[in-house]
Amino acid sequence: MLLFLWIETSNEYFNFDWVIFLGTGYWFYWSVFILSLAGILTAYSSLLLLLGLLLLWEGIELYLHLCHKILILLVILPCVILMFIMCKFWKERWLVAGLSLQIFAPYVHLVSITVMVILFWPVAIYVARLEREVRMRRYRMTHSEKKRLKKCNVIARFRGLQVAVGLPFLLILLSLCLMPLGIYSPCIQEKENLGPKPILFGHRGAPMLGPENTMMSFEKAVEHGAHGLETDVHLSYDRVPFLMHDFDLRRTTNIWEVQPESAFKNPATFSWDFLSTLNAGKWFVKPELRPFYNMKPLSKADKERARNQSIPTLADLLTLAKKERKFVIFDLRGPPPRHPLRQTFVRHVVSVILASKIEQHLIFWLPAHDRRYVRSMAPGFQHVGRLVSVKTLAKNNISVINVDYKKLFPNGLRDYKAANIYINVYTINEPWLFSLAWCSRINSVTTDNIGLLSQLNHPHFFMTPKFYMFIWLLVDIISVLFIVAIFCFHWRRETKKEKLFETSSTLTGKVKG
Repeated sequence: MLLFLWIETSNEYFNFDWVIFLGTGYWFYWSVFILSLAGILTAYSSLLLLLGLLLLWEGIELYLHLCHKILILLVILPCVILMFIMCKFWKERWLVAGLSLQIFAPYVHLVSITVMVILFWPVAIYVARLEREVRMRRYRMTHSEKKRLKKCNVIARFRGLQVAVGLPFLLILLSLCLMPLGIYSPCIQEKENLGPKPILFGHRGAPMLGPENTMMSFEKAVEHGAHGLETDVHLSYDRVPFLMHDFDLRRTTNIWEVQPESAFKNPATFSWDFLSTLNAGKWFVKPELRPFYNMKPLSKADKERARNQSIPTLADLLTLAKKERKFVIFDLRGPPPRHPLRQTFVRHVVSVILASKIEQHLIFWLPAHDRRYVRSMAPGFQHVGRLVSVKTLAKNNISVINVDYKKLFPNGLRDYKAANIYINVYTINEPWLFSLAWCSRINSVTTDNIGLLSQLNHPHFFMTPKFYMFIWLLVDIISVLFIVAIFCFHWRRETKKEKLFETSSTLTGKVKG
C-alpha cells in the first residue's frame, strides 16, 4: 500500500521536498528516497514470500532465520510510521490515489483478471488433489467397514477444504469479471465528446527548464506554447512589486553568500536596490539543488543563461506578457506589519499593471482583497475565485475559478461545468493527471512540466465505451477458457494417478489372496 500510494502521488514530490526544506533548510529528494525505500521493502518482502511458497510447495517445513525476523520487523516499522504520518498530516495523498483509480481502474481490472488466472494454477492443483484424496479414501473404505464413520468425517473435512479454497476464489473472480459495471472513468467516452486540450499556464514559468520566477523561466514557458504565466508577487520595502514564491530568500537566491544573517527575513523587508543585486539562477545549475528529480540535463548555453538570472519585477513579466499576448495569473503576498504598503498593496499593484498598458482581459485577478476597488479601476480584469459554491461565485459575479486539482474532482466538478464556470486547476505535472483533466473538460491547467505536457496531442488511457466493452468481454471469455482448461488438465492428471493407485491396490490384493 505504501509503494502504491507513493507511486500514484508522484505529482506531489516537489511539494513534499519543499515542505521538508522549510523545516530543515536542506534540499534533498526525500520523495525519491521514500520511493526507493518502499520499492526495496516491497521487493524484499515479496521475494521472501515467494521463497516461502516454493518451500511449502515442495513440502519443506519453514524455519525463518533470526536475520529475516529482524528484517521483517524493520520492514513493518517504517511502513507503519510512514502510513501513520500520511494519514495524520497528508490526507490529500489519499485523494490523489483515488483520482488515479478513475484513470487506471479499467487497466487494474484487466491486470487483476490476468493475475487471478495465474493464481488459479495452484488452486486447481490443490482442489484436484483433494478430490483425488477423497476418492482414494472412499476406495479404501470398502475394505475397512469398521472405520467407515471416521473415514466419512475425514472426507467431509476434505470437502469442506475444497469449498473453502474454491468458492472464495470463484466469488472473487466473478466480482472481477463484473467489475466494469461499477467503474467510472472520464477517459472512457466517445471521441466526439472529448473536449479540447486544456491550455497551459506555466507555473512560475517553466521551472524544469529555467530557474523559477526568472525571466528565463517565463521565456522558456512561452517557447513551449504556454497560453498563460503564473507567478507570485511580493512588494519590496520601497514599493516595487517583484516575483518570488517563498517567504524568505534561502532557496532561490545567493542570500547566504551576500547576507547570511538576513537569510530568514521576509523578502518584503528588503529594498529593491538590494534585491536586484541578488543572483536568482546559480542554485538551479547545482546538481544537489535541482528542484525536480526528473529534469532533463541543461545545455551549456542554458546553464550559462541560468547563472546570470536575477529577481524580475512584475513590470518585467507584464512587458513579456503584453508582447506575447499571454494571460497572467498571480498570488499576491501581503506585506508584513510596518510595511509602507501594508494597507494599500492591492491598489499599488493595480496601478503598476495599468501603467504597463497590457490588455486588461489578459489579467486573471486572483487576490480576494479589495475586489470592489479593483473592479472600478480595471473593469477588464478577469476575476478568479477559489473553491466555493456556484451560488457564491454568482453572487460575486465571478465566472473563473483556480482550484487545487486534489480538491476539485471529489467536490462537484459537474456543478461548475453546468454553470459554465471556467476552471483552472493547479499544479499538474504528470501526464495521467493531465489526461484526467483533459477528459473531464477542464479549461486550463497550471504546470511545472510544460515541456512534456505541451507535446501531448491526445489524452493517455483514452478509449471508447465500445472498445472497452470488447476488451472486457474478450478478457473475461479468455480467462474462463483458461481456467476451465487448467482445471481439466489437473483433474485428468489426478484421475490418472487415482486409477494407477486403484490398479496397484487391486494387484496387491490378488497377490495377497
